[in-house]
Amino acid sequence: MASSTETEKRTKRGVPEGLWVKCPDCRETIYKKTADGLLGICPACGYHFYVSGQERIRQVLDEGTFEEWDAELMPTDPLEFKDRKSYADRIVAEQKRTGLSDAALTGCGMIRARRVAIGVTDSAFIMGSMGSVVGERLTRLIERATDQNLPLIIISGSGGGARMHEGILSLMQMAKVSAALARYDQEGGFFISVLTNPTMGGVAASFAALGDVCFAEPKALIGFAGPRTIKATIRIELPEGFQTSEFLLEHGYVDRIVSRGKLKSEIARTIDYVGK
Repeated sequence: MASSTETEKRTKRGVPEGLWVKCPDCRETIYKKTADGLLGICPACGYHFYVSGQERIRQVLDEGTFEEWDAELMPTDPLEFKDRKSYADRIVAEQKRTGLSDAALTGCGMIRARRVAIGVTDSAFIMGSMGSVVGERLTRLIERATDQNLPLIIISGSGGGARMHEGILSLMQMAKVSAALARYDQEGGFFISVLTNPTMGGVAASFAALGDVCFAEPKALIGFAGPRTIKATIRIELPEGFQTSEFLLEHGYVDRIVSRGKLKSEIARTIDYVGK
């Protein structure tokens, strides 16, 4: 039997990190595996946690069907931009931290046995901002969807808008991607845009708003400038829930709010409905 002295010397066993998460909405402490089993949704209030671009691909596409496109495109530092550190160093740090080469993941796969072209932007990589590589990957995705007559799905999770580190080279991606979508539309393509939290800035002001059908996750922040910036600029009180997906549904900006667990089925049903 251990003595009282030996018992006192024993290190107390703490709770391992990462087992529990606190919901930002209802403030409940949730067992992480429970939320993960619900595709990253709070079981108490339905809040949708951040999930990575790779995880979104797994959630939406049939297992094992994803074929990535244009993974070889890599960002550079054309302006030799520096803030607290150089853009070149920031790119390397973000690639190591996230496992992504840039903020967009594109390719093709099957949704309920329907072949689609799909792109995802990931807010983990410099807030999902749209630089040259993001714009080029999305443009090539749309062009392949046009050539192969595929339904197009883009899931936007971009809080950073156009990437300031690349200046005008970033801003021109808004027009480039939008022009590719116009050509896709002229050829009879069908584009489903899925807006998640957050979808802001140049992404919201370009391709994310151009879907033939626009779905949004519940309580997602969607808009151009953030609510605090708008309030500080125009100095008036904004409506309650301004720039949430629920507010935008009420005002006709999005077509339907779809919970993450139902998104795959809803996309497949919509594709069938339009005969694609």
